[in-house]
Amino acid sequence: MALQGKKLINNPDDVVTEFIEGLVETYPGLQYLDGFPEIKVVLRADAVGGAYDKVAVISGGGSGHEPAHAGFVGPGMLTAAVSGDVFASPPVDSILAAIRAVTGTMGCLLIIKNYTGDRLNFGLAAEQAKSEGYKIEMVIVGDDCALPPPRGIAGRRGLAGTILVHKVAGAAADAGLSLADVAAEAKHASEAVGTMGVALSVCTLPGQVTSDRLGPEQIELGLGIHGEPGAAVVELQTVDVVVEHVLKQILSQETQYLPITRGSNAVLLINGLGATPVMELMIAARKAVPELQLEYGIAVDRVYTGTFMTSLDMAGLSITIMRSDENILQRLDAPTKAPAWPVGSEGNRPPAKFPVAVPPSPSMKDDEILSERQELSKQGCMLEAAIEAAAKELIDLKDNLNDWDSKVGDGDCGTTMYRGATAILEDMKTRYHLNDAAGTVNEIGSTIRKVMGGTSGILG
Repeated sequence: MALQGKKLINNPDDVVTEFIEGLVETYPGLQYLDGFPEIKVVLRADAVGGAYDKVAVISGGGSGHEPAHAGFVGPGMLTAAVSGDVFASPPVDSILAAIRAVTGTMGCLLIIKNYTGDRLNFGLAAEQAKSEGYKIEMVIVGDDCALPPPRGIAGRRGLAGTILVHKVAGAAADAGLSLADVAAEAKHASEAVGTMGVALSVCTLPGQVTSDRLGPEQIELGLGIHGEPGAAVVELQTVDVVVEHVLKQILSQETQYLPITRGSNAVLLINGLGATPVMELMIAARKAVPELQLEYGIAVDRVYTGTFMTSLDMAGLSITIMRSDENILQRLDAPTKAPAWPVGSEGNRPPAKFPVAVPPSPSMKDDEILSERQELSKQGCMLEAAIEAAAKELIDLKDNLNDWDSKVGDGDCGTTMYRGATAILEDMKTRYHLNDAAGTVNEIGSTIRKVMGGTSGILG
């Protein structure tokens, strides 16, 4: 049964303008045009007035994909972003207003996701701007790799790979390149990128009911960022299986969507679709990097993991691969003040990362392993039986303990106890001197310290 979606909003009709107001209140370097509600444009506060002396880079589209596109406005990325209503392309007049507001003598590059509405509205605005004397170039980004090669004229959809194109173009413009050169770099980047998304749920538009299209044990491969149907609905899989499938599809030699081969270098972007915890995105990154390097022979130069282009509150992720070269890496590493671009990800990464060794304990007893099976005394046998019975009881009570804990706390008591009990049973085989009851109790404490966190662990 479909239910009314819960949103922290006021009037559903005002979500875009109120988002923009909050954004510019948060970031001093951003401003917006005074044209609400028809004109919804975020721009660099230092690029207003037509005196901007570098190529202006403008993008945009329907809202609901935040932080895209307004979150990527700033020195080194976009000069302005034009927002439409939720999932609706911005109208021509809004795009024209953005062009007029920030374009100087160097001209303007429009970066457009490959959707019919965006292409029509941005295209018409570009022609109108040219008739007014502005120098305009356009680059279309269609990085979707989920669907079979198109037979019609629509082509591949624009997805999160667009953000990497923004960064390349913005850095090129910031370096003072001409309009033709900035457009050429953006086009090169757009032709070297591929993306595929996987949704665990569909999104809920403000003021509307939540769709029940996907069942609780289903995921959709290739679902669009506006909720468009994907390639297939399948049973829920582990993240490792999902990542393997997505990479295989992006790198498919049959479709040849992404011109990349073994021995190439690439940039990887793991993007949350709106309701995906950072933990899950990092788990996906942990699988994707070695999969690319070991299975496909592709060196991963940079990894960007976070939320870049969403679909409101959709749970899921998309994976983007961009073939990299020295120039693309230079553009991606160039500084930017765009608030949504990740910090700390620039610079060369090692081909493999090895964990740092745990510092040794002053007492080596924690790590002591019994060299042979000990002969137990009667007391030792009784202690072994008691420990085993108690541990197995805790293991059996895992779900009940979690349920009881969820009524008053965070619902993880059973899981924590389970972790400790299983570790105790394992360590009892090789580490506990069971004939020494006091020593065994101390060793149980050592086991608990290593594997159990939370209140239960420290009290144990």
